[in-house]
Amino acid sequence: MRAISSLPGAPAFGNFGDASPVAPFVVAQLGQSLDGRIATVTGHSFYINGAGALDHLHAIRAHVDAVVVGIGTVIADDPQLNVRRVTGRDPARVVIDPNGRLPVTARILRDDGARRLVLRRAGRGEKLPEGVEEIIPGAVEAGPIAPQQILELLRQAGLRRVLLEGGARTISDFLAARCIDRLHMLVAPMLIGSGKPGIALPPIETLDDALRPATSTYLLEGGDVLFDCDLRRSSDAVAT
Repeated sequence: MRAISSLPGAPAFGNFGDASPVAPFVVAQLGQSLDGRIATVTGHSFYINGAGALDHLHAIRAHVDAVVVGIGTVIADDPQLNVRRVTGRDPARVVIDPNGRLPVTARILRDDGARRLVLRRAGRGEKLPEGVEEIIPGAVEAGPIAPQQILELLRQAGLRRVLLEGGARTISDFLAARCIDRLHMLVAPMLIGSGKPGIALPPIETLDDALRPATSTYLLEGGDVLFDCDLRRSSDAVAT
């Protein structure tokens, strides 16, 4: 286990913001290959990013109140979402599971002292293990839950800094809704060639409508490059 201060090339976590009066501060993390893939055509993704990127991800977890994933990520990867690779405290773990698909055997629900929360509609899914908090959204009975509503429910639960860790569809939905403050894109020196793409947003007509966040880059141990994108500010760089 490494001390966070020893991580080479990483940005200062002190520049993460705090919650506004109406919503948590949200940092999203996505790891992908040079050609924008997050998994092969069979879904294999362990591990696209190297040890330096994994250390960085765990360091982010140690600096937020909660780590949030969609149900697809839990079913595909059965993640633990704790802090193992760096020193620090485990954040609360939150699953977005509107239709109650979460298996009660999922590792994310294990009682290890961290808060565990499941956001799902009333009456959906199996009975949750003791100590797991159920968050029930409003009256919409079908379709996805709006990112703005999810963040309001997390704010009401006392979670002020949130790491949105996956999957790609969840991050894309939050990005399209302008509900992400900071995006950490970890790019591995690897070409997969085909497979599952990363971020997918609604189409735009011209590049005038493209997002151009103020971005800093960091070379991490092992060759991965971190793009630290501040979505609250636009880049001053304009192509000529």
